[in-house]
Amino acid sequence: MTGSIEQGSSQAHGNTHILHFLVRLPRPMDAVWPALATPEGIGAWWTGVDLLEPRLGGAVALRGAGNGQVTAWDVDRVAEYSVEGGRIRFHLERDGDEGTVLRFTHEFQEGAGDGASEPGWRTRFERLIEILRGGGLQDRR
Repeated sequence: MTGSIEQGSSQAHGNTHILHFLVRLPRPMDAVWPALATPEGIGAWWTGVDLLEPRLGGAVALRGAGNGQVTAWDVDRVAEYSVEGGRIRFHLERDGDEGTVLRFTHEFQEGAGDGASEPGWRTRFERLIEILRGGGLQDRR
């Protein structure tokens, strides 16, 4: 499995925008989870992390997205961060024996900047796929 990014979709409800992606990742869920739920993993493909308490209600500080808290946490499956820049949710599902499907949602307010755009997230997911294709985070040390 090589990984792919299916077309993102966007909805608007007043000033609130919701961006969805379905991303097929070339690694099993337990290899993908650290990329979405650890400071080192998030920092490798998305943004720097100043603080991440890995539990429901934990504090989070993401560079470029702001401070907030962990609003959903199901180890190895769901990580959701509600920050000043909106709500960012990663939901993992098994895709055969060796792959993972990432269902991604970013809810944000109008004027959130390029980081909230479909092209911005597509670029990030391409970087994530490359990292995972190379063996994952453990090989980046």
